[in-house]
Amino acid sequence: MIEVRHLKTLSALRETGSLVEAADRVHLTQSALSHQLKDLEEKLGCQLFIRKTKPVRFTSAGLRLLQLADDVLLSFRSAQRDIQRFAEGESGRLHIAIECHSCYEWLMPTIDHFREHWPDVELDLSTAFGFMPLPALARGDLDLVVTSDPQDLPNIEYIPLFQYESQVALSRHHPLAKKEFLTAEDFKKETLITYPVETERLDIFKHFLNPASITPAKIRHSELTLMMMQLVASGRGVCCLPNWALTEYTNRQYVITKSLGEEGVWCKLYLAIRKDQRDNAYMEDLINTASKTCFKNLKGILSPEL
Repeated sequence: MIEVRHLKTLSALRETGSLVEAADRVHLTQSALSHQLKDLEEKLGCQLFIRKTKPVRFTSAGLRLLQLADDVLLSFRSAQRDIQRFAEGESGRLHIAIECHSCYEWLMPTIDHFREHWPDVELDLSTAFGFMPLPALARGDLDLVVTSDPQDLPNIEYIPLFQYESQVALSRHHPLAKKEFLTAEDFKKETLITYPVETERLDIFKHFLNPASITPAKIRHSELTLMMMQLVASGRGVCCLPNWALTEYTNRQYVITKSLGEEGVWCKLYLAIRKDQRDNAYMEDLINTASKTCFKNLKGILSPEL
């Protein structure tokens, strides 16, 4: 009586909050989706949700079926993943380089999940401080690169994960702390603390300072985000990081943040892979897991399509 398609439909209805969006999610017309749900309610002899509410409100029976959906669909996806592994082979190589050096908050849970489900895939992780990772990806030396700076390279596909705002962290006692937002001119007398990479690979230079032909008074390097925050909090300089990477430090009131310009500077983070790897089962699993983990763990990010 209750089929997997019913559970997928109810789950989509809960996630989207409307019949129109749920129908699109499960690749049905709204009429077909409504008919499917009405038929299920007739077979069960009870109403599953209250019509004409936004977002959709579920009845007690509907909530119980959603509990079932959470359990069954999780097992269903796990079984599909296992079958893919059997069909395509469980072994392989996944060498990852990170250009976004504050990505560990969401990347490590993603990797933990990956190791659990693909134990026979050789996994290696490195930062991209000392080399250019995208050409290495194109050559086959790497298998995946986390980057906010896509380049037009043959056979490379960029999968957008999310949008984020690049914000400046300041000491709470910094003279610029009273400003509503910062201008490029504000950096002429500042020490800018950055990761030890070329300035053209940093958001603040690419999208804000270089277009204005502004150079900070001094640039100081640090490989550790925590050390950067300590330097900022003690008044040794300012730094620019993704908004979600600064949340922990602003919540503890170690630093304050300001936008770059009145509109702010928004960037996208991508997973870069070779096109011939796109249909690889474990690569597809990593991409899907990374996308879900980002929105589960990070504050202040937006869908890449917005």
